[in-house]
Amino acid sequence: MSVTINTAAATLTSEEIEAWREIAVSIAVDLLPDCQIDPAIRPQTFGGQPLRLLGTALTVAVSPPDFGAVIHALDHVCPGDVLVIAAGGQTDNAMIGEILGGHLREKGCAGIVVDGAVRDIDVLGNWPDFPVFSRSITPRGPVGAEAGEVNGSVSFGGCTINPGTLVMGDRDGLIAIPPEHARARLDDARAKLALEDNWIKGLRSGTPATEVFGL
Repeated sequence: MSVTINTAAATLTSEEIEAWREIAVSIAVDLLPDCQIDPAIRPQTFGGQPLRLLGTALTVAVSPPDFGAVIHALDHVCPGDVLVIAAGGQTDNAMIGEILGGHLREKGCAGIVVDGAVRDIDVLGNWPDFPVFSRSITPRGPVGAEAGEVNGSVSFGGCTINPGTLVMGDRDGLIAIPPEHARARLDDARAKLALEDNWIKGLRSGTPATEVFGL
């Protein structure tokens, strides 16, 4: 067995990515419900401060307890990437912890999402600039580093995620937006944001709720 490394083509520009920073995951999910990632994959970053994950996917497919593809991905991650570790929902062995997570953070990786488990959460969970999402936490580490794939299409939390997919996360959850939708639906997302702002203003002004919501 060996790790397969694919070359990922560029997808969204930095401007196209940053344009989504003002959009909450809840608004994006309202527009693109099929792109919502399983809400059981939760933020593991501590604290009450706002949490924001935004970047394009560098995908990793692993077969726990083997985490070989995660190690290979360290040499391919670029600033702004979100490391997407598809572990098939298996939670017996953590696929990443403090050492690899810290290295990714130093390289400018935007954060990690794991359909599986992480460990060393006392460290990983205290980096507000490096959001961590996972299905579970366990102290048990990986065993073996011989298999997997980097930058392939992966099944992750009920979604298909390809390299370059826009990954957004906040304390509500996660969404994976294909590049074509990220370009086509941005204006719709901004319109929904403006609509919700009008709802808030209407309620604060004393307008009856039935009128505010057009009932």
